Amino acid sequence: MSPAALPLVRIPVGIVVERHKADSPWADFVWRAVAVLPDEPDTKAWTVLRAEHGGTLFYAGSAMVDLYSSETARYRDNLASGRPSIWTVLSPAEGVWPYSVAAATADPAEGEAFTEAGANLVEAVPMPEVLREQIESFVAEHHVEREFFKRKRRQADPEALARRQHEGERE
Repeated sequence: MSPAALPLVRIPVGIVVERHKADSPWADFVWRAVAVLPDEPDTKAWTVLRAEHGGTLFYAGSAMVDLYSSETARYRDNLASGRPSIWTVLSPAEGVWPYSVAAATADPAEGEAFTEAGANLVEAVPMPEVLREQIESFVAEHHVEREFFKRKRRQADPEALARRQHEGERE
């Protein structure tokens, strides 16, 4: 792994998940992440935090929010969005609990990429103030404005296209 691919900062977070009874014949419960806790609490994964009104809040486990110097523009856009978020990822698990904490990220593009695995539960939850401050500080220290270069397309050569033989064709 190249040094550029290593995170410069790793921020531990705890993931809070809500379970509600589903109004569906196909599923018993609906699960979704609802909050990120700054730091890792000294609590066992899947500890019940609160049960009320047909819903239960769990501390689902911990994850690391990794910050890379190459992604500061995305973090900056997230912070400037008016609703800074941390994207949480729960993946299907075998065993007592149906999901496990797979990841947490401050990069909106990475959060969206996690949705490609259809079984993942990906939620953008509000970013705690202490994380916002850490990420703002990281962006201020490591962001380098990069100029956008638009590639120029070469003009197609109609003569070269006409001379091209297609598979199975003969002159």
